[in-house]
Amino acid sequence: MAGKFVPSAGVEREKLDWGTLGWLSRPSSTGAKNLTVIDVELLPGFGHNFHKHPQQEEVIYVVDGEIEQWVDQEKRILKSGDSVFIGADVVHASFNVSDKPAKLIAILGPCVGEGGYELVDMSDQAPWNTLRG
Repeated sequence: MAGKFVPSAGVEREKLDWGTLGWLSRPSSTGAKNLTVIDVELLPGFGHNFHKHPQQEEVIYVVDGEIEQWVDQEKRILKSGDSVFIGADVVHASFNVSDKPAKLIAILGPCVGEGGYELVDMSDQAPWNTLRG
């Protein structure tokens, strides 16, 4: 396949307790092999708790809003236009610390499985369960 146009109305959206995921590209929707691209909205006061992607690198780009971004045990505040690179198998988390939704683009590669995405929840394990105290 040479490529695939993905109109906004055709994006598969998934609602979660902490926000929404819009699957812009993954193997099951575009045939992608190396990039999974997700349009993410984090609701105010919520976040994607500590997790890792064992076989995937990730870039998170902040489109709008402000997030508290963790990479391993280091924390930074990222604002619109900021980004972070996260190596494969590195524990990380993103939390919306503002009073309005935060919009992000997450790009992961290579694709893993038909969903394109592999996640291991680390939020209940030390030291991740104590970092935000």
